[in-house]
Order: sequence, then structure tokens, then C-alpha cells
Amino acid sequence: MRKDTVVVSGGRPAHEHDAPVNPPVVLTSTYRGAGDLNDRDRTYARFTNPTWEAFEDVLADLEDAPIPALSYASGMAAVASVLTLVPVGGTLVMPQHCYQGTLQLAHRLEERGIFAVRTVDVADTDATIAALRGADVLWLESPTNPMLEVADLPAVLAAAREAGVLSCVDNTFATPLLQRPLTLGADLVVHSVTKYLAGHSDVVLGAVVCSTPELRANLKKQRSLEGAIPGPFEAWLALRGVRTLSVRLERSMASAAELARRLSAHPGVSEVRYPGLPSDPGHERAAAQMDGGFGSIISLVPLAEVAATQTLVEGLSVWTPATSLGGVESLVERRRRHHDEPDTVPDTLLRLSVGIENVDDLWEDLKAGLDELVDR
Repeated sequence: MRKDTVVVSGGRPAHEHDAPVNPPVVLTSTYRGAGDLNDRDRTYARFTNPTWEAFEDVLADLEDAPIPALSYASGMAAVASVLTLVPVGGTLVMPQHCYQGTLQLAHRLEERGIFAVRTVDVADTDATIAALRGADVLWLESPTNPMLEVADLPAVLAAAREAGVLSCVDNTFATPLLQRPLTLGADLVVHSVTKYLAGHSDVVLGAVVCSTPELRANLKKQRSLEGAIPGPFEAWLALRGVRTLSVRLERSMASAAELARRLSAHPGVSEVRYPGLPSDPGHERAAAQMDGGFGSIISLVPLAEVAATQTLVEGLSVWTPATSLGGVESLVERRRRHHDEPDTVPDTLLRLSVGIENVDDLWEDLKAGLDELVDR
């Protein structure tokens, strides 16, 4: 089935008379059973839950994975689980710009002497491939958060495989409707399910998608031992959110493309980053490896100082100033308000997560604030 059908049809109960249309929320801490255990036995709710399994099956189908995904209590729990695959004393290669929580965790582990971290500009393919020498794990985001740099995923992932480096791609921004890293050569894919997949700013959840049963078994064991498991109700909400992913993304991407075009022409804007703009440095690469669109995140740098930029954000009425992204509501945030955001991110950079409101209302709200900057 095509992906916009999978989001609706996947993970449903069997087509039987009087069966429920939706999978139920299974609230249990244990399962009946006696005798010797095998891999298929549920046994205890820290190992699995039927409500998780429905969501994990759908996500695997969307990512073209051969085996079910693994869901986690949060996106960061999923990230942390993958980072356990870096051997003690090993080396992790990752983007200089990526989700600051991922960067923080990696550097904390480096400070403890667990492994070394090499950061690279993932838009520079040659430099990224060179950084793989002697490395153990490659972590990628494409587009990156919040700079929206685009990596040449087929080239870099092929180089990682040739070098024997395990690769993982955080696919949160693109979603599996636009990009499926396993088909491009990745070993693992991570999602903050909190964002586009769940899509309503009411769930904290993460997921990992694996290319082999061996990787999945390893990470499942890690998840079970550390207890980084989702609640059944959260998994059910995430699956309900996935049902509308295609229509939400279609609407928000169309608005993002139009807003990026208008913003790039506004005199109060210094720079706009959006892979869908033909002028964007990552446009050609994104067009070649993303399928059906360029996402719904825009980064812009106003022609203003920090204080004026903050005033702009606080004066918006349709846009919500908040951390996170991927929900039905449009969010705006000055990323450097987070003290752990890299210094190479401009002080006044605003990350816009475009929702599903009317595009003209979104534009008029932004334009009013930008016009005030110009008039000062």
C-alpha cells in the first residue's frame, strides 16, 4: 500500500465480525503463562504490550523496515538507547548542528570517558566521510535541527557501510512520508514520536526502527533492562495521531513553502532556510532524496538584535511561542534562548514549525511583527 494508506490502515485488528476497528488500550503489568519462555512470549509488560505493537507495526511499514519498530518513553530515551551501541572507548560522529538534547547527551557521555565525539558539518560530504575513519557509529540528521542543512544521505551512508561504521538517522523532521533512511542505506532510524507522528502536542514518545533482527534484539534487551518503555495510552494516542499524518503534513508543507517564499522577500529578514526554496543551499540534494516535499520547518534570521527579535516573538498572536514542533498548531522559538544550543546557531535565529492554520493568518501575524522591525 502507498504510505498515505498505511497511516490509516496499518495496525488495525483482524478483519473479523464484531472486531473493533481500532486496537484497544491494553492496561496490564503481566500476562498469563507457565513453562519455558521463548521470544514470542509477552510475559511481563516491561517487555512488550499489544498497544505498543500496533504502533510499532505501522511505523515499520512506513519506514520500509523488515521488522517491527521499538517504541520508547521519549525521543531522548530512543536516542540514549542507540548511543549504547557506541563501544566504550569508541568514537561517535555527529552533526555540529542537531537536536541540542542529542548533542548534550553525547558530550556528557564523552566527559565521562565513555566515548569520543567528532562533530562535522554534514552538508560537507567529503568532511563527513573523512570523519568516519576509525569511528564506530555515525549519527545523522537531515535536514538538521535548527539550521536545516541537508546531508547527502546515500553517499554518506554508503561510505559508513564500507568503513564498517554503524549508521543512524534521526528522521523526525522529514517523517517517513518524505524520507526513508533505511532504503538509503541506514542501519537505524530514530523518531521523536512526540512531533509529527503523534502530531497534537499531547504525547511524549520515541521510537527506533532497525534494519536487522540482530539490532532490534539488542536494543529491545536494552529497553527492557533500562525500563525506557512507553505507556499503553501514550502509544494509543500516537497511533491515533499517525492516522492523520498524511493530511496534516500535506497542509503544513504547502503553508511552509508559501511562507518561506514570502519571508525570503521581506525586507526585515536577513536569511531564510527552507530546503524547498530553489535558492536554499540544500535544495537540489533534498529534492533528490526526499519524496513528496521538503517538510514544514522554516528557520529565519530577522534583521534585528536579540531584544527586538524577542519582542517580535512575544507579540505574535496566531503563532505560539514554545519549544517543540510537528503539531497542528504553529510554533515559533528563538533557539539560542536554550543555553546549550551551539554558538554557531545565530543569536536571533527563529525556528518556525508550521501547523495547519490558514496560511494567510499565519503570514499576516508574522508580517506585522517583521514590518515593525523595518519601521524602527
